[in-house]
Amino acid sequence: MKILIELPTWIGDAVMALPAIENIANSYTNSQITIVGSMASVEIIDNHPQVVKTYILKNKHSNLFRILRELNEFDIFLSFRNSLRAKMFKAFISSKRKFQFNKNKYPSRHQVEKYNSFVNESLNLNLEAGNLKIYSQTPVMNSDKKYLGINPGASYGSSKRWYSEEFAELAKKLAQHYEIIIFGASEEKNIANEIEQLLIMKGVTNYSNLAGKTDIKGLIMKISTLSLFITGDSGPMHIAAAFQVPTVSIFGPTRDEETSQWKNNKNIIVKKNLDCQPCMKRTCPLGHHNCMKLIRASEILDAVKSITK
Repeated sequence: MKILIELPTWIGDAVMALPAIENIANSYTNSQITIVGSMASVEIIDNHPQVVKTYILKNKHSNLFRILRELNEFDIFLSFRNSLRAKMFKAFISSKRKFQFNKNKYPSRHQVEKYNSFVNESLNLNLEAGNLKIYSQTPVMNSDKKYLGINPGASYGSSKRWYSEEFAELAKKLAQHYEIIIFGASEEKNIANEIEQLLIMKGVTNYSNLAGKTDIKGLIMKISTLSLFITGDSGPMHIAAAFQVPTVSIFGPTRDEETSQWKNNKNIIVKKNLDCQPCMKRTCPLGHHNCMKLIRASEILDAVKSITK
């Protein structure tokens, strides 16, 4: 059985698709799975034992058509993307059975359940969504130290980002108990550097700033070793859930019932429940950003005490 899967673009969505993909793999145990997706999403799953080949999709049409020329015939094709480009990709794929995710078909449920329902209905299965499972190398851990990861960025937009000053204040209060690791993508180095400078001003020295310095596999390895993670609604938040890392998740404009951590019992969500939430906008449409601005470091510290006691 040859199966082709087009992954979601974003890291968080790719991680949330993992239970559905695991159900595909378990239902077709002798299958050979080919993966197509963004570089970030492919790195999330390319260590899966049934994945035999991967292709990186880029924005250029020449890249898309080159991949199409290299792909052979498949028994099943499933796309977890809903875009016009994904529809075009599906049209050119040679497969006996082809299915594409329709985000409008699955309102008001967790994204993991949306993806799992899509697979169940497409392949006539009746399987529940299991735990997030990332196949990765066993990390080398220093048992003498505890690590706190803080993740201030969010690729979705500025509306999902908590404030550098609050992150730094929180890190200062926790630095006596944890080694601090600042995470972030290359485009999030500015906010990570702001936090670093604030930590220096506060006299905190036991930190490392990894923003823009790790690939996805390195990010997975580092997050898997954490004792505690403090983050906004982001891709790394879902990676932490896969490793059951105790997590405080800060939510503002997005729907936590759809994109919160999946099956992590050590997770606490902090949010304000304002009338304007969730607006689902990349920048605050009202200009005040109160859903994040009103959250203080002291509230996150209370959540940390609750989750680690």
